[in-house]
Amino acid sequence: MLRFSPFQHSTHVYSVGELALHIGGVLDADAVLKDVWLRGEVVNVSRSPAGHHYFALKDQDAQLRCVLFRGSAFNSPIMPANGLALVAHGVVRLYERQGSCELVADLLFPEGVGVAQMQGERLYRQLESEGLFEPSRKRPLPRLPRRIGIVSSERGAVIHDLLSVLERRFPLAEVIFLPTPVQGPGAAAAIAHAVGRLGRWRRDGGGIDVMVIARGGGSDEDLAAFNDERLVRAIFASAVPVVSAVGHETNLTLSDLVADLRAPTPSAAAELLAPDVAALRNDVRALQRRAEHALKQQFNQRRRALQDIQRRLRALSPAATLSRGYAIVESDGRVLHDARSVEPGASLRIQLHRGRLAGTVDSIDAES
Repeated sequence: MLRFSPFQHSTHVYSVGELALHIGGVLDADAVLKDVWLRGEVVNVSRSPAGHHYFALKDQDAQLRCVLFRGSAFNSPIMPANGLALVAHGVVRLYERQGSCELVADLLFPEGVGVAQMQGERLYRQLESEGLFEPSRKRPLPRLPRRIGIVSSERGAVIHDLLSVLERRFPLAEVIFLPTPVQGPGAAAAIAHAVGRLGRWRRDGGGIDVMVIARGGGSDEDLAAFNDERLVRAIFASAVPVVSAVGHETNLTLSDLVADLRAPTPSAAAELLAPDVAALRNDVRALQRRAEHALKQQFNQRRRALQDIQRRLRALSPAATLSRGYAIVESDGRVLHDARSVEPGASLRIQLHRGRLAGTVDSIDAES
């Protein structure tokens, strides 16, 4: 009797572990499942002693197990709670021991938050964890920049305001301007490319000293390019300090956070970048006055010291002694100190305070 065997036509029989490994590989290779935003209601919440949160998200059609590990929980805006409607971000993985799929979440947001805001929050937390916003890495601006790079649109009032303020305050600086689109498709890539080009720009052996990225105000959608990861990383990698002057004071972008300095407006950026020539002139004049005053003080001190030396020399001078009625008596070119050193009849030369006398020794009294 011929019996049919199902294995005769099978090329391979999988073990459970092999099949689970294959399914896991399929899931890991799926681009959608590696970056999932999932909306649902939270049920079956539990928390392990290690700090991991286990729960499920369900809607009217299905339910999916989820886990928020302790490391991700520190960065998540909210924690899961039964009955809470939320949006989770994460990656779908196969839990091999139970043969079921689950969402390994890294961020949870309350229902109603926009997708763009959630993606921005996720990018912010990622960049923050990498240290891109650390205050300790921010560089000071040069006090007297020789060359200032500008990345902005060539249309509109922004570039005009920037150049006007720079010309008024510090016309000695050379401006290197790279026009770029500042909103719309391709703007983020164009601005990031311009930042890199300006950082590498060279003339006569030197590059720019500082760079400003500027645009006027606008909606969150208008400013989307300045929250783009490519631009943020380009600013972080810039070889020179970067000033972000995007929008109005109420606007805040990731470019503002990563830049070495944030200016509330483009005009304010120009004020911060360029020292005021008039103020510099006043500083120079003040320094000149201080130098002149210091020189005068030093001259007067030296003059008083010289006068003191002169007084001391005059006090020690023989002329001062002669002025008090004394005289210097010489005989044969020798100054006499003892009456017994001459004989009667010797010639004398007598030096008075004013004038000289000539005489002869008549007698000697050695005792007086």
